[in-house]
Amino acid sequence: MPKKVNKKKTEQKIQNALKILNALGLPRQQLNERSALTLLSLLGIKPESDWKNAGNPLMGITPMMDFFSEYYGKKYAPNTRETVRRQTIHQFLQAALIIANPDKPSRPTNSPKAVYQIEPSALKLLLSFGTPEWKENLQKYLRKVKTLTKIYERERDMQRLPVTLPDGQEIKLSPGGQNVLVKKIVEDFCSLFTPGGKIIYIGDTQSKWSLYDAKATAALGVTIEEHGKMPDVVVHHVKKNWLVLIEAVTSHGPVNPKRRQELKKLFSKSSAGLVFVTAFINRHAMLKYLNDISWETEVWVSESPTHLIHFNGERFLGPYED
Repeated sequence: MPKKVNKKKTEQKIQNALKILNALGLPRQQLNERSALTLLSLLGIKPESDWKNAGNPLMGITPMMDFFSEYYGKKYAPNTRETVRRQTIHQFLQAALIIANPDKPSRPTNSPKAVYQIEPSALKLLLSFGTPEWKENLQKYLRKVKTLTKIYERERDMQRLPVTLPDGQEIKLSPGGQNVLVKKIVEDFCSLFTPGGKIIYIGDTQSKWSLYDAKATAALGVTIEEHGKMPDVVVHHVKKNWLVLIEAVTSHGPVNPKRRQELKKLFSKSSAGLVFVTAFINRHAMLKYLNDISWETEVWVSESPTHLIHFNGERFLGPYED
């Protein structure tokens, strides 16, 4: 139950947080109440707290929103969680103001277990807010932060997952999550079942359009405008003129009858026949979704890479004409 808040102290802390964000050079779009509350929650600063007592707890976005409500009386709807992540947390990360998943750097950024923490140098600066040392400390921090940002960018890049395409080209995906399985699809499934094929799309949990060959899809008569509807990997099996649509299942579902119809509609103008594949990391993961998988599709399990499971029909790994 939210605590009774002192409106004067609450507003003062929010205004102070906005002054800090402005002084740190955050974009105008982030100079709002939501961002101020996010900063306060990550510092553990309550309306009655002194800045010198700021901390750096590990916090997920839902606990942050609970903090807004409990200590500041600012209740945000649960469906605004993504807004906090995309419109505040993302920018804080870019500014090197916070660190993502310091307890487990390989954890994917969109994981429900993702946590964030104030960067140590930033915490040291903010502890001096409101003191005579603030301005001098701020100037020193701002001179240092560009270097700091580059260091964290390099660290994030080092954690990215290298994936070798069939043509030998290498791309990098964000770490963890379904991208571990996507890597296996590209490097194992494609070499075994679409030899000589051309990968024309790979999605990424972080950067979304990690690889997209618009010319190749256009040549097949397909135009893609919305990432959200795409399967995780799309491969053109050139020799057989098949377009293989692959869903990597870790947290989201397989190619069920509804998803199969969605993909058929999305790729309805394709001059290549459509093949639908659901990929799982192991058999245990597959069992959870076994009853949902659509007929006339294929299932690939990465722990047994040389085998496919065919769901009905007279063809094995081939398109079906209605």
